[in-house]
Amino acid sequence: MEEHKNTQYRRADETISLDELKSFLWGAATRLRGQIDAAGYKEYIFPLLFFKRISDVYDEQFEGFVAEGGEEYAGMQAEELAIRIPDGAHWRDVREVTENVGQRLVEAFIAIEQANPGEETDGRVIGGLDGIFGPKDGWTNKAKMPDHIITSLIEDFSRYNLGLSSCPADEMGQAYEYLVGKFADDAGNTAQEFYTNRTVVTLMAEILQPQPDESIYDPTCGSGGMLVKCLDFLRQKGQPWQGVKVFGQEINTLTASIARMNLYLNGVEDFSIVREDTLAHPAFVDGSHLRKFDIVLANPPYSIKTWNREAFQNDKWGRNFLGTPPQGRADYAFFQHIIASMDDKTGRCAILFPHGVLFRDEEQAMREELIKLDFLECVIGLGPNLFFNASMEACIIICRKKKSSDRKGKVLFIDAKDEVTRKNAESYLEQHHIKKIVDAYNAFIDIDGFAKVVDNAAISSNRALISIQSYVVNSDNTQQYNYDESIKEWLNQSVIMHSQVNQFLNIIE
Repeated sequence: MEEHKNTQYRRADETISLDELKSFLWGAATRLRGQIDAAGYKEYIFPLLFFKRISDVYDEQFEGFVAEGGEEYAGMQAEELAIRIPDGAHWRDVREVTENVGQRLVEAFIAIEQANPGEETDGRVIGGLDGIFGPKDGWTNKAKMPDHIITSLIEDFSRYNLGLSSCPADEMGQAYEYLVGKFADDAGNTAQEFYTNRTVVTLMAEILQPQPDESIYDPTCGSGGMLVKCLDFLRQKGQPWQGVKVFGQEINTLTASIARMNLYLNGVEDFSIVREDTLAHPAFVDGSHLRKFDIVLANPPYSIKTWNREAFQNDKWGRNFLGTPPQGRADYAFFQHIIASMDDKTGRCAILFPHGVLFRDEEQAMREELIKLDFLECVIGLGPNLFFNASMEACIIICRKKKSSDRKGKVLFIDAKDEVTRKNAESYLEQHHIKKIVDAYNAFIDIDGFAKVVDNAAISSNRALISIQSYVVNSDNTQQYNYDESIKEWLNQSVIMHSQVNQFLNIIE
């Protein structure tokens, strides 16, 4: 390239605070209001953010090489960088264009993707930028994204230096997660496949206790937030996280791209994210078996009806060891895939599920087999409204392939439905909620009204029900209720019920 200095920035020497970065990113997104639907913001903002970030990091690294040994030396060293920017495909090259900006942007995206192939090793493709910018048709549709809108976005991003010195990886990662949450909130009902409440993911990571050099897998990884949170667990404790091997699979093309960007922007390089249907085509296999992982965590799509039940009934990967789920609910198909993907010695998982998997009659036989195998370790009931635009309550199911001797033949049930804070229309777990739940899990003892240890034999004799209310009972019957608050809560729940009934009727119609 002819020029490698950040002269295009108005604030080249200034750092950007996290709050400023968040405000700027959301402000850039709102430029799209009225132009495209809110659900489509992510298709444009995330690729631009990633493009700007890698261009600025490249400049920063190149200038460091120049300082070390001059321009020629820097040119040679740049060829060995983790992410390479080909001539003509830098941010500044696109910024100079005044016509057909979308087409020029797409050309830069393609050039960068082709210049940065993944590394094939260990039976997988590690990293690489192939397809990372996602679908590209929207950029060249001038009715949808005219030149002046794209130019405005580029000028917005050009105001800031997003190199590592101005914006460290942890800060960029936090801003990215903020943007994921904002997009999910603004996009309404499209959010569930894209975003899982991060305080719930923190709880899952605290329970699973990832260790350095372990492997982590999410078979329905969405935007990659669960994988990032597991690595954050290690980072925050000052433990080495660079050796952790990260694997993810996601059916949606754009969301899979966003997950890869998320990992890169959080400083992760040893990862493999594959765009494919997990039930139909599991991406990570070892010969005739599924690949095994130390940790599996997931928030699978709830009770999907469109899936190939017949193929699963004769699954060549042996994922129907509990039985074949009903066509209308694929939850236990994902459940069995996850258990089959756990290492026989170290494997453990945490899965977010709807409460129905704990008690539905059509899945009783599969629950009975699950209890016989003694993989189920803990069931945690969560409070309401922890998922965007949904009042539903969910549960976390914890399984281990090899339980400790004191937990064999037993299951711990935790009723944490009251462990939630709601503020400004947002529900989340606070640190004291997480600590209370984790402490109960670690103690593995009865706690009146909160936790109960139950023998597998007792569960089997109770129709293999693993619903929390079947076992956790508060022996204190002196609880007092405020009349006004109780009426208010009853009315609120009534509204929710009628809304959900109407949604159900619309679906069956």
